[in-house]
Amino acid sequence: MDLDKYFVKSDLIPAVVQEKSTGEVLMLAYMNRESMQKTLETGYTWFWSRSRGELWNKGATSGHYQKVIEVFADCDDDTLLITVEQTGAACHTGNHSCFFKKLK
Repeated sequence: MDLDKYFVKSDLIPAVVQEKSTGEVLMLAYMNRESMQKTLETGYTWFWSRSRGELWNKGATSGHYQKVIEVFADCDDDTLLITVEQTGAACHTGNHSCFFKKLK
């Protein structure tokens, strides 16, 4: 698969991760070409860490892996939606989802 069309606007593409069974949005992370390719090849999520400047396999340290069920691109090919089977917490804080801080 030619991934170039997803990286026309930027070297990174936002990836929204959603739990397949519940529809809950778990997290937002960024992918570069290499992490997107690894995700598609391995069936588990890989992202580009903007703070560390390196690839990371979600769950490699915590054991809280994300098994990829489906990957969708939006209509502009500049954002991904990845549905997963989440093992454990998706958030590094220990919360199931990174979206637990209600503002309103």
